[in-house]
Amino acid sequence: MNLKDLRELIDLVKTSELTELEWERSGTRVRICRSAPPPPRSASAESGVTVGRSDAQGAPPVDRREAGEPAEEGVGVPIRSPIVGTFYRAASPGAPPYVDVGDRVRRGQILCIVEAMKLMNEIESEVDGVVAEVCVENARPVEYGEILFRVEPG
Repeated sequence: MNLKDLRELIDLVKTSELTELEWERSGTRVRICRSAPPPPRSASAESGVTVGRSDAQGAPPVDRREAGEPAEEGVGVPIRSPIVGTFYRAASPGAPPYVDVGDRVRRGQILCIVEAMKLMNEIESEVDGVVAEVCVENARPVEYGEILFRVEPG
């Protein structure tokens, strides 16, 4: 099974009313489960108004994992996992992380890796901006659609 086949299966679950799909071919078995849809965005987020820790009060960006706050709420564009897998902040165990909170990133820049079925999938930033949050601990399993980072555009 290659990455293209896996993405087709994910798209099938995403575009249908299926909540779970199990598939096997050539000794490779895949199980895809749809998680609950993300909560609706607040009116302030939809209007482009940002409220949070990196606002006009000059507070620095915060790694919400350290603050013990939930990752679902926050400032910036959420960067979500496109697949189920294991989240890695660096290319190898001894390497520095691709990005940290407060780093300036560009659209297309690699933020992390999500490993799925021994394939290392590079996750890229969708916007130019500053990393406002790292929402997942290193080497932790992640679900499809789970927020990995938040990037404050600009």
